[in-house]
Amino acid sequence: MSAVVQWAPFRLRDYEWDDCRDTLGDLVVRRLEGFAPGIGGLVVGRQVLTPLDLEREYGLAGGHPLHGEPSLDQFFLWRPLLGHARYRMPLERLYLCGSGAHPGGGVTGQPGQNAAREILSDWKKRRQ
Repeated sequence: MSAVVQWAPFRLRDYEWDDCRDTLGDLVVRRLEGFAPGIGGLVVGRQVLTPLDLEREYGLAGGHPLHGEPSLDQFFLWRPLLGHARYRMPLERLYLCGSGAHPGGGVTGQPGQNAAREILSDWKKRRQ
């Protein structure tokens, strides 16, 4: 089983992630117990990856598996940054269709679908 726990802070106020890894794992298992009683007793091994681990091991800036903080300044017109939304980049015919585009990462394919819609719209305008 894999449990993806989102929105854990990259920096902890009074502690370091390397010292709190097991605490996070314990919290997640306790939370899962509320939905699946007894699941904690079935765990025979675990690997807890903190946001710091995600940055160190996989190069995910800030430990964000979905390519950016899921906060208000990362949605709609602000993703990837103000002035570069709508999937068009500063170079003509260059489009952003990955996790950096709204609505962000994951397995939805939505950024690609949205970029494709903009590409087709631009293509139709050029043909006229």
